[in-house]
Amino acid sequence: MADLLGSYSVPFLGISLIIAALTYISYKLLSSYIQKWFEMKPIPGLEGTYPFIGNALMFKTNAGDFFGQILEFTTEFRNTLLFKIWVGPVPFVVLYHAETVEKILSNPVHLDKAFAYKFLHPWLGTGLLTSTGKKWRQRRKILTPTFHFSILTDFLEVMNEQAEILVKKLEKLAGKGPFNCSNHVTLCALDIICETAMGKKIFAQSNSESEYVKSVYKMSDIVSRRQRTPWFWPDFVYYYIGEGKEHDKTLKILHSFTHKVICEKSENMSYVESDSDSDQGKRKRRAFLDMLLKTTDEDGNKLSHQDIQEEVDTFMFEGHDTTASSMNWALHLLGSHPEVQRKVYQELQEVFGTSSRPINTEDLKKLKYLDYVIKEALRLFPSVPFFARTLCDDWHISSYKVPKGANVIIITYALHRDPRYFPDPEEFRPERFLPENAAGRPPYAYIPFSAGLRNCIGQRFAQMEEKVILASILRNFTVEACQKREDIRPVGELILRSEEGITIKLEKRVSQTSSN
Repeated sequence: MADLLGSYSVPFLGISLIIAALTYISYKLLSSYIQKWFEMKPIPGLEGTYPFIGNALMFKTNAGDFFGQILEFTTEFRNTLLFKIWVGPVPFVVLYHAETVEKILSNPVHLDKAFAYKFLHPWLGTGLLTSTGKKWRQRRKILTPTFHFSILTDFLEVMNEQAEILVKKLEKLAGKGPFNCSNHVTLCALDIICETAMGKKIFAQSNSESEYVKSVYKMSDIVSRRQRTPWFWPDFVYYYIGEGKEHDKTLKILHSFTHKVICEKSENMSYVESDSDSDQGKRKRRAFLDMLLKTTDEDGNKLSHQDIQEEVDTFMFEGHDTTASSMNWALHLLGSHPEVQRKVYQELQEVFGTSSRPINTEDLKKLKYLDYVIKEALRLFPSVPFFARTLCDDWHISSYKVPKGANVIIITYALHRDPRYFPDPEEFRPERFLPENAAGRPPYAYIPFSAGLRNCIGQRFAQMEEKVILASILRNFTVEACQKREDIRPVGELILRSEEGITIKLEKRVSQTSSN
């Protein structure tokens, strides 16, 4: 009998230890949750908050409806400095006032991305967008030189080439009534980022049915849905009754594409090792991927294939969808305000005259009013409508304490509508960004590219691209919006889009006669 009992003692002990460990973990998680619940109780919050599920049951499933709810909450709590939302057992403190936003974004302690970003890890890994701590600091230091102005200038040629292709496509639609411009602009942005980030032409503008193109949008939708439905956060639930299989199928397409390009580039490095002039005297065009393959860390080690894939996937996502969103909203606003469009065209004529030549860096500096237009479009419709951080220390604001480990979500869309700094905030007024009008405005009242240490590393690239594409369109066409602002419903997922797209009409200008 003793031998029989002994034979069961080892597995029994193992099971007991597992149960004890799970009990301890559950106790610690429950204790942390209860502690945060009571510590954050004084902070203003929503009605209908329940233990463990928080406010999740009141969230609408449609992305447009959900974003509309969030905006209603920001209006309701406009006169408070903050309010809280519980998404399942995870608390979020919502900020959209310059003075509170600055205290988070300017503080080097609070650099960690929030819990919700973990659902981007399967796609983007822990690259520059999603990494934290030491890894983020190392990556930022390594990648910053790749966005040097001299390197960005090399990319201007790609932007001009793709803008020319877009203009030729739009010529076929000019004078033929309303059409949705969203897809055309987005495919142009995708062609630009593919060639500049990977040195790979994918001809998205010619092949709008590209599997990769469709998968980028599908993955964005999948991740956003999971972020706002906490019952799908556990992997076993997500894969058993959720979209887990569709998620992995889409992920495979995205990773296979970038993996293949990286492998091809690595194998052909012998042909691109030198940046010197070729035999024909023309310098080889660089791409971010070329630079990443040559980059070394502080110890002199090259980045691994996984490191490079994380950053390439991040560039591909962050580098096309955000700029496309901004350009589409700008076209709608320009088409809705012909007097602003006339001012932009007058500036374009002053810079280019009747020439149809490509845009150069000196031209970009002269297009100041177009710059104000882009900034105002980003104020009204920031490409990233909200983003979040995890507090790495207790934070006190007014009489409230927000405990370490809580999440802070910054609603850029609402921040940019603060009437203290933007009177009549729903009005489209590019003149707000004239130097004399912007003087004295708090720097954290307008943050379309975030701010502080984790500001967008690619903002100069984005601004250059938007100027080139919009200038190219407006040099060739007049734009008329076919939707009223009140009829357009913005959908704030990972990127801010119009639910029904952007519908415009184009008419060909007849003044382009010279190529000098």
